[in-house]
Amino acid sequence: MADYNHLNSPKFKRKSKPKLKKEEITVVDTSSARKAVIATAVGNGMEWFDFGIYSYLAATIGQVFFPEVSGPMQLVFSFATFAVAFIARPIGGIFFGMLGDRLGRKKVLAITLVMMALATLSIGLIPAHSSIGYTATVLLLIARLVQGFSSGGEYSGAMTFIAESTPDKKRGFMSSGLEVGTLVGYIAGAGLVTLLTYILGEETMLDWGWRIPFFLSAPIGLIGFYLRNNLEETPAFEAMKEKKSDDDNHISVKNILQFHWRAIVVGMFVVFFYIVVNYIVLSYMPSHLTAVLGYGEAEGLLLIVIVMVIMIPIVLLMGYFSDRIGAKKIIQGGLIGLILLSIPSFNLIGSGNTLHVFWGLLILAVFSASFQGTMPALLPSLFFTNVRNGALAITFNISASLFGGTTPLLVSWLISKTMNEMVPAYYVIFASVVGIIVVSIFLKDTSGKALRGSPPAVEEKAEIKEILEEPEEALWWHEERKEIEDRIEERLDEGKL
Repeated sequence: MADYNHLNSPKFKRKSKPKLKKEEITVVDTSSARKAVIATAVGNGMEWFDFGIYSYLAATIGQVFFPEVSGPMQLVFSFATFAVAFIARPIGGIFFGMLGDRLGRKKVLAITLVMMALATLSIGLIPAHSSIGYTATVLLLIARLVQGFSSGGEYSGAMTFIAESTPDKKRGFMSSGLEVGTLVGYIAGAGLVTLLTYILGEETMLDWGWRIPFFLSAPIGLIGFYLRNNLEETPAFEAMKEKKSDDDNHISVKNILQFHWRAIVVGMFVVFFYIVVNYIVLSYMPSHLTAVLGYGEAEGLLLIVIVMVIMIPIVLLMGYFSDRIGAKKIIQGGLIGLILLSIPSFNLIGSGNTLHVFWGLLILAVFSASFQGTMPALLPSLFFTNVRNGALAITFNISASLFGGTTPLLVSWLISKTMNEMVPAYYVIFASVVGIIVVSIFLKDTSGKALRGSPPAVEEKAEIKEILEEPEEALWWHEERKEIEDRIEERLDEGKL
């Protein structure tokens, strides 16, 4: 537990007004920021390549590892294994998140990437159920648990790294590059599966072709590791480390939950609608087209690939405009759009007309892009620098585990029970209604402002003079920090720390 007794020291006197020195303002090197975005996006793309190929091969994996069940229930079993990884995700998130706040963001991102690559490679090496029986299922579960453990530290760490490496006024646009990595990873996974299915045929894919995408994770992981290992640590973390007291090194999960619980609760609700929409559009939809609507695997995957390619510039545009009008407005627009158009979209998807299916998918994708382009910058901004990686890992991974990994499983199970193909639309609407309430009432838009707990980060030295003229605006989070410090002092007085 952290020792907060220094707060009672006469030396600890909080100033009524924030003070900001010229040398405290970070001038971000643009080339270094771009390098950070690319390296982090490549690694994140590799993670989602791993998760993506599992999603796109869900029907095939169901036949390989669960041959004793058939039809929709085989898909349920396959997605249940997909969801298993999310059991380990919060544990990995807490472990790597706390490690990132102590040792640095860069080191953790390199470790998680290697673990993810090895776990994915191992899936391709597991013999089929027909060869070793239920041992194959157990080995698949273990590999998925390792994937989940590493993934727990990967995405939250990547968001933290980019947000802390970019200028405040470009954080939205540059952070959206992380989700471009996600889409490229998905596209690579889907494209590879589609290409292999076309070349080898569904019978050969079922026999051994499904293993090829998993084998390719090893060289991709090595490339990502090289890029990340050559990055510099984030300016925000380096600045914090210089001022860091020994007590900060002992901040625990309990301390984070005690003093940052409000931001965690808001963040978990934000992640809820974000992850539900994201996983339905990108993870569940390929199997919905194939197993529920009866599309050929190649045809369904091709439609998804085309839609994801179109999403890339839209995600970047959403990030760009979030820096100008605020991420909150863009997110609200996306949520309202989903509430109004989810049912029409799924009606188009279920029409049987390929062109209508494409338009239905594209409508969902555009609104999903409004979240993907804004969340990588918004979520890290909820937390102070000294706890950002750990708190974000807790927030994102608990919510993602509860609602992300279970989304394909829940939706496929409800469809098998109700025989209603509109279940995904109803779930998206429910998540969006929850989202619009939380975002409108509880979310503070900090687009273009300094991260909580950090002085401003600018692109040009000319911006420094303007910032120094209004230190209260530059350090807008000062009052929030005072509130947290007051709560800590109260606990100290009560003898609870």
